[in-house]
Amino acid sequence: CLVKVEESFGLKLKSPGKSLKEALVCAQSEHRLTVGVYESAKIMTEDPDSVSFCVLATDEQFEWDVALQIHFTLIQSFCFDNDISIVRVSDTQRLAAIVGDEQEDAHCVLITNPADGSWEDPALEKLHLFCEESRRLNDWVPEISLPER
Repeated sequence: CLVKVEESFGLKLKSPGKSLKEALVCAQSEHRLTVGVYESAKIMTEDPDSVSFCVLATDEQFEWDVALQIHFTLIQSFCFDNDISIVRVSDTQRLAAIVGDEQEDAHCVLITNPADGSWEDPALEKLHLFCEESRRLNDWVPEISLPER
């Protein structure tokens, strides 16, 4: 996916939500998305090196879901241990609409690397830089607001 993206050169990413949406749409068009907590856990267990980026989504409706929060803690730990960039979004329905999964389980979305390894997505690169900068500021799982349609 060649997406026109402005260069940030170490500056705070102005619109991480826009970059996240572009990266998700690009990955979806190339069949590199995994949607769902259990499906994501399976991919992470079987082939952690294939995972490039992780998005966790929750909203007020699921805030008190203890099982989901435990899964999130385990996924976050796995991402930290395997140097996988990770962000949170607070609008599960918006994320589900972007990734085309109107089901209830769009709480975790993974972007995997292309099979041939020869490609780079500018939007995803900006998100990786955003996550690195956030970690330097001790924000280990930054929250991103997704843009409206």
